[in-house]
Amino acid sequence: MSKDKTARLNRLLHNGRCLDIALDHGVCNEPTFLDGLEDMPGVIDKLVAAKPDAIQLNYGQSDLLQDRPGRDRPALVMRLDMGNPYNAMHHRVMWAVLQNQDDPVLPAVQRDAACVVVNLFMLPDEPDLFRQCVQNIARVRADCDRYGMPLMIEPLVMQAPTATSRYMVDGDAEKIVTLTRLAREMGADIVKADPTTDATDFHRVVQAARCPVLVRGGGREDLQQVFARSRVLLDQGAVGMVYGRNVYQHANPSAVVSALMAMIHDGASAEAAWAIYESGGVK
Repeated sequence: MSKDKTARLNRLLHNGRCLDIALDHGVCNEPTFLDGLEDMPGVIDKLVAAKPDAIQLNYGQSDLLQDRPGRDRPALVMRLDMGNPYNAMHHRVMWAVLQNQDDPVLPAVQRDAACVVVNLFMLPDEPDLFRQCVQNIARVRADCDRYGMPLMIEPLVMQAPTATSRYMVDGDAEKIVTLTRLAREMGADIVKADPTTDATDFHRVVQAARCPVLVRGGGREDLQQVFARSRVLLDQGAVGMVYGRNVYQHANPSAVVSALMAMIHDGASAEAAWAIYESGGVK
């Protein structure tokens, strides 16, 4: 890792740990992902007040965070790519492209981001999509080194869709470990990885990454289950979470943030986190 990236990494990782709230779902072009994100200024106001370590946005929404006065705000993680694997239907052509083709990392530098994030999709029988992701990462990695910008790679292993479902996460530990290793080989400074089906296997992902690993949240679930799984994953070596729908699609997102921050930074148990949530975010 380039020493030039240290200052930005220190803004993202507080004592080496991080809760990153993902609000970058608008580029997925999937209406179900937008439930809870209709009023972006209001969502950002509430989440900034809840004080997570970072908020993940696309360039077009980054002003809602970065144009706020003062210095007491979460770090910006900026997504640089977009694609169609999240849609409910299977497309004839699967694609993943960089949002800025000319100088993909420069907008993140201009908006004072602490980190950028790019997908690494591995979908059944979609080698061209995988090739596009590798090309995206290679292009972005070179610019990240030039600008001193930390690179978060998001390795995503997915199962084939059925007649009634979209591509879904494949929690096979062997596949996640292998793709995580590829992300590290390509120069990831941070890895955002799916949880393994058996959460006690996640230490293998951490070992393969050889850099800080944040756990991807996925779709909205029962919060007590989310907290219980998160505790195991943290105990397996994850340094934090990148959660979106499991925060903003719940009744009290600010309380979810408080509970997760207690788990990540204070070592709170799943039960203690649930108590914090039920109290409205009071520790």
